Amino acid sequence: MAEQTQSKNTLFPVFLKLETLQLLIVGGGNIGLEKLEAVLVNSPETHIKIVAREFIGEVRRLASGHPNVSLVEKEFDPADLDGMELVILATNDNALNAEIKKLTRERKLLCNVADKPDLCDFYLGSIVQKGDLKIAISTNGKSPTVAKRIKEFLNEEIPETIQEVLDNMGAIRDRLKGDFEHKVKSLNEVTKGWLGSGK
Repeated sequence: MAEQTQSKNTLFPVFLKLETLQLLIVGGGNIGLEKLEAVLVNSPETHIKIVAREFIGEVRRLASGHPNVSLVEKEFDPADLDGMELVILATNDNALNAEIKKLTRERKLLCNVADKPDLCDFYLGSIVQKGDLKIAISTNGKSPTVAKRIKEFLNEEIPETIQEVLDNMGAIRDRLKGDFEHKVKSLNEVTKGWLGSGK
């Protein structure tokens, strides 16, 4: 039987301390609102500049509650990229998105272009969060709907008591003596059988 070639998700998952970075969002409509909400839910202290010709009321209201978010009502200018470290393009103007994407590449800035996976340097995945546990879900840009369903499933299945488990594990880890290998082995023993792995 001939082997089937399967595509592989080669994305490298990272968790950014976004509050230490400068983020530019271009676009003040519904797409911009969606991206702004996603950032603020996860990293509410992020320094965000949003540039747009106009802003919908929901963007203005959300930004008004976050002094770290500034709205700049004007046409995009290349100077808006000065001092930025990440860029999210949330406009419905494909030509403008392509122009800005070219500029970000020249400046070696990581850029996300909404609904254009081929133009993205990074994706905003679906996020599951319970206390300190945070899980990012990626379908490699192929199906946000599937990612959303998996998010709903994990939100239902992961118990609300997970934070207590994490706190207890942190305390146990802090008390353990020995080298890294010994600590890992000990923690593996403590968690054996958890989440049904012992069935």
